[in-house]
Amino acid sequence: MEGPLPPTPSLKGRGSSGALLPLPLRAWTAKRTKVGGSGRFFPRTHATPWLMLTPALSAAAIIVLLPVLDTLWMSIHDVILYRPRVRPFIGLANYAWAVADPVFWESLWHSLVWVVAAVSLQFTLGFIAALLLNRSFAWRAVARALIVVPWALPSVIIGLIWTWMLDFNLGVLNEIGVRLGLLSASVPWLAQSSTAMAGVILAIVWQGFPFFAVTLLAGLQAIPGELYEAASIDGAGAFGKFRHITLPGLAGVMATALLLRMIWVANSLDLILVMTGGGPGTATQTLPLHAFLTAWSGGNYGHGAALSVLLTLLLLGVVVAYVWRNRA
Repeated sequence: MEGPLPPTPSLKGRGSSGALLPLPLRAWTAKRTKVGGSGRFFPRTHATPWLMLTPALSAAAIIVLLPVLDTLWMSIHDVILYRPRVRPFIGLANYAWAVADPVFWESLWHSLVWVVAAVSLQFTLGFIAALLLNRSFAWRAVARALIVVPWALPSVIIGLIWTWMLDFNLGVLNEIGVRLGLLSASVPWLAQSSTAMAGVILAIVWQGFPFFAVTLLAGLQAIPGELYEAASIDGAGAFGKFRHITLPGLAGVMATALLLRMIWVANSLDLILVMTGGGPGTATQTLPLHAFLTAWSGGNYGHGAALSVLLTLLLLGVVVAYVWRNRA
């Protein structure tokens, strides 16, 4: 009868330079432990995180930082398309021109109306949609998938769809309005100053409300169900649960979503460019569209760059106020 096998030597409890390792591997492991710490293949230095971030920071510098610096440079020089080799330094003259231009203030007012109306309606519809999609009903998964369709479509496609829907002769909205007696005759929605802004706002509301729906739905599902059960035991009604549980639980999500969407809408110009081109006249011309038309259609890159910098400073002020408010 053979006796029990001898115990197998174990490395447990030994250092990284244990005697069971071969001599060359033991020496390399000891050196690695001394330089970088036990179990690490790279030295632990303060530069290591920055080395790991170098590819991402390099890409961000090329894609974001360089265009920003180039825009700042053009905003203080007289850069005109038909004389590209002559770019004299003019200081803040482009900014003085922008502030003195009445179209700048008109575009700024249109941008304010555009952002406030669009984001408010998107948030309201998205919140209602999130509350409905959070409930249990048949085909809920299909509804959650379909609601993302407007958000997934390109802005150019959405602009063309809504231009056709609002068309004076063939628009389906005019047809429905006349047949239901809501309109006495077809309305040129995008061809008159009084209704053009409402038409483009309607299009961007349809495009953007799924963002709020999906974001707020995720926030709703993160609220523990035990809170609602405890509130029911305490006798709270539907409004009480909504006020004391749902709204506080979504406060952070709503603030972040509103800030992001406000910045995106303030910077957007493709939808307006496709539907109205800023017209009729300047009735739908927002600040980013004014900067685009000044640079590309007018050929004055210095003026367009100054308008872009002013828009960036305005949005940066909103972001700083949001960060300061959250820290306070």
